[in-house]
Amino acid sequence: MRKQVIAGNWKMNKLLGESEQFIDEVKGQVPSADQVESVVVAPFTALHSLVQKTKGTDVKIGAQNMHFEESGAFTGEVSPEMLKDIGVEYVVLGHSERRELFGETDETVNKKTHAAFKHGLTPIVCVGESDEQRENNETFTVVENQVKNALEGLTTDQVKATIIAYEPIWAIGTGKTATAADANEVCAHVRQAVKEFAGEEAAEAVRIQYGGSVKPANVEELLGQSDIDGALVGGASLQPESFLALVEAGK
Repeated sequence: MRKQVIAGNWKMNKLLGESEQFIDEVKGQVPSADQVESVVVAPFTALHSLVQKTKGTDVKIGAQNMHFEESGAFTGEVSPEMLKDIGVEYVVLGHSERRELFGETDETVNKKTHAAFKHGLTPIVCVGESDEQRENNETFTVVENQVKNALEGLTTDQVKATIIAYEPIWAIGTGKTATAADANEVCAHVRQAVKEFAGEEAAEAVRIQYGGSVKPANVEELLGQSDIDGALVGGASLQPESFLALVEAGK
């Protein structure tokens, strides 16, 4: 049985002191890591401190992005080596906001996914369609292409270890949420795409999150679906009590 993974993506929110206070409030309250993976995806400025604060706890820390090169003349970028050096364990790649606002492409997502595995980081690879693509009945095609392009060249074991987050762009920060059945249908298609690409064993092992206006009020129904193995949560992960309710649902 696949273990649920709940990741709170803080985006560009929380100063260092606020981040530390949040961790102090939740780190002794989350369920055991044997039951559910609880991940806080914080801004770069907080990562080192939060890794230190969560040592020996059931809370894990992730980054929101990284470059695919190990070093070089890439002003403003952070390398996988830098993340690994401070103890970060997860990294979100290809989030729709990175794709839409900062020119992220399937090619760069693939390079970053390879770099994550090279340096011992677990990638959370985001895929999802726009409202226009959804209206044009292109959801399956768009998501399938994003999945296959992101995983190109990975070994079967690496595919198994990848976390894929299905985040319909039209549902991120809009208050709109795909119904649990609709979300599960797309997640099942993602799993089928992995099966066609890497085989049944990989498809059964890979974990697929849903993201898009997930909150305590709807998380249990979403997590109860056959092909949804967790959630990548934005706004509802910013408050300790809300985050705790989300991870509790993942047990």
